[in-house]
Amino acid sequence: MNKLQVFDPALCCSTGVCGTEVDQALVDFSADVDWLKRSGGEIERFNLAQQPMAFVENAKAKAYLERSGAEALPLILLDGEEVLSGRYPSRDELSEWLGIGAVPSLFTEQVAELVAIGAAIGANCEPCFKYHYDQARKLGVSDLDMRYAVDLAQKVKDTPARAMLTLAERYLGPATTSTAAKANSCCVTEPVTIVKPASKCCG
Repeated sequence: MNKLQVFDPALCCSTGVCGTEVDQALVDFSADVDWLKRSGGEIERFNLAQQPMAFVENAKAKAYLERSGAEALPLILLDGEEVLSGRYPSRDELSEWLGIGAVPSLFTEQVAELVAIGAAIGANCEPCFKYHYDQARKLGVSDLDMRYAVDLAQKVKDTPARAMLTLAERYLGPATTSTAAKANSCCVTEPVTIVKPASKCCG
């Protein structure tokens, strides 16, 4: 199988999430590298800040740095030959170079809207829910599938709340009928009516 070498610019880490701002290109490429390794691909990464000798000892990397400078990294070598520079490759490119079939993505536009609906429930964001409900309907997502997304999100959301109540009861004992009634009396609100369709709040 072919061998891929990636000569990264000077990074504090290769994941793209350790700085003040997330580098999405690095995040995506790091995920692709993990996928490639799980699929049996052979790949090495060298960080200019942490492994400068790897650049010095590799004739192609050394010549590239002398010719283009560190700002032109990353450099991608396939079996010792340059195949790409200045940007990170896509998963399709990695698949083609190393002869590994890419797994088709299941993350369709419809799935993305279901995820967004669940996130809106978790965040208690009414405008977000309205917007993504409208988008999901336009994409042909059924009310049943949206209900599944809402129910699952609510279960995830309720789990830490139940854990905190269990912790409180362990310290304070179970709530009595009178204390529960007093607590509930201060938090009664009128039901919210959702009007659809809604205007866009977020994409």
